[in-house]
Amino acid sequence: MVLADPPQERPTNEEVPKAPYLMPGAPTFEMTLVNFREKYNAANPTQQIGEFRAIPDKTDSALLTRAASKINEDLYASTALEKGTGKIKSLQITYLPIKGPDEKVAHATAISYMANLIRQFDATLTPAQSQDKINYLLDKGKGMPFYQQQVGAIRYVIADNGEKGLTLAVEPVKLALSEP
Repeated sequence: MVLADPPQERPTNEEVPKAPYLMPGAPTFEMTLVNFREKYNAANPTQQIGEFRAIPDKTDSALLTRAASKINEDLYASTALEKGTGKIKSLQITYLPIKGPDEKVAHATAISYMANLIRQFDATLTPAQSQDKINYLLDKGKGMPFYQQQVGAIRYVIADNGEKGLTLAVEPVKLALSEP
C-alpha cells in the first residue's frame, strides 16, 4: 500500500511565499504599482492584471509591503514594494501547475503573461522575442531553486519549484561605475 500526502489547497493571498531571491538593499523601479498596472493593462488588453491586495506581514519591522493579484485559479501576480514610497522592488508572475485536460492551455497562458511582463521592461522586444526570452530563461532555470540573468539594469529571476509552482520575477539592479 502506498501512502501519499493529501493534495494541498491553492495558496490564498496571505500564503503567497516570500521571494528568497530578493536581494537585500535592492533598488526600486521608478514607478508605483498603480503606474505599472496602467501601462501593463493598456499594452495587454486581453491579459489584464487586476488590483493588487496587500498581504499582511507578521513582522512589524518589515521594510517591504507585499501585495498579490489573482489572475485566475493557477496564475498570480505579486510584488514587493518599498514601504513608505510604494515603489516596486520586485514584480512576479507565479504559475501553479495543474494536471488534466486544461494543463497545456494554463501553461501557455502563464508563459504569455510572463512574456508580457518581460516586454514591459524591454519595449524593444517583439511579442515573439519576449516569448523566446521567457522560454530561454525557463530552460536555464529548470529544476533550480532560482536562476538569474542580468540585462542592463534589470534582473530576471526564474524560481522553479516543480509541482509547487514556477515564478518569473523582474527586479531592478544597482549599477556601479567601473573604477579606473
